[in-house]
Amino acid sequence: MKILNIGSLNIDDVYSVNHFVRPGETLSSEEYNQFCGGKGLNQSIALANAGAEIYHAGSIGGDGIFLKALLEKAGADTSLVKTGKTPTGRAIIQVIPEGENSIILFKGANHSLSEADIDSFLAPFKKGDYLLLQNEVNNLELIIGKAHAKGLKIAINPAPMDEAILKLPLKKIDIFIVNEIEGEGFTGESEPEKIGEAFRKMYPDAILVLTLGADGVYYFAGSDIITLPAEKIIPVDTTAAGDTFIGYFLAGIAAGEAAFTVLRRAVKASAITCTRLGAADSIPLFDEVEQG
Repeated sequence: MKILNIGSLNIDDVYSVNHFVRPGETLSSEEYNQFCGGKGLNQSIALANAGAEIYHAGSIGGDGIFLKALLEKAGADTSLVKTGKTPTGRAIIQVIPEGENSIILFKGANHSLSEADIDSFLAPFKKGDYLLLQNEVNNLELIIGKAHAKGLKIAINPAPMDEAILKLPLKKIDIFIVNEIEGEGFTGESEPEKIGEAFRKMYPDAILVLTLGADGVYYFAGSDIITLPAEKIIPVDTTAAGDTFIGYFLAGIAAGEAAFTVLRRAVKASAITCTRLGAADSIPLFDEVEQG
């Protein structure tokens, strides 16, 4: 099946620091790098690297042409990426020695999508195709409604999590991919089993994938529950770990593979990403994951 990702495209400015900057503090960076990023772009790169037929839709300014080129190089279809006058989205990322990160986002062109844009994005797709969404573009309610009406299977990664997500027509979502903080935001629960139980009551027809970082992953589909541990690694940068997992997971599901097989590959791909600096540039190819 085809996969459409209506997602963000960002320029990532990454600063390596000894600790996250505190209020009123001026902090020197040990190193600076610029990378291609945005959760949408990262997930499309992961989908392409995993072998999926992925179409990326979104918006950039003239300063972001190289982002489109990177998607094309990875094998994603970019015919639905529009270029306008609004500057490309940006992310300012602090990375500490332990590999954890802190991120400030500038929405930019990611929030310039009109209804006409959305209609043009959805036009080439039919019932049974997949749509992937994150919370970094505008008009999500409109996108979900129109995609559901066409019979697309909708997967959402509600990051960055905010109250607006809870007001979306979530009964129309087929797959939720969330971390523990986002899971608690939906359900008020903090334990994985309780988050899964609450989701089943709220959205009984949906699949929930709950990622827990170093504690692995939970998969809930009806009465089926699958748990997998995380790979044992020394992390360098976790920026694109979740995006890598999502891309590899959805690529396998869209190809009709068994959930356990898909989850195991996605966990391994995410672990490899954590051992590399950067976002899109850190996402492994399919053969690297299979041979790793």
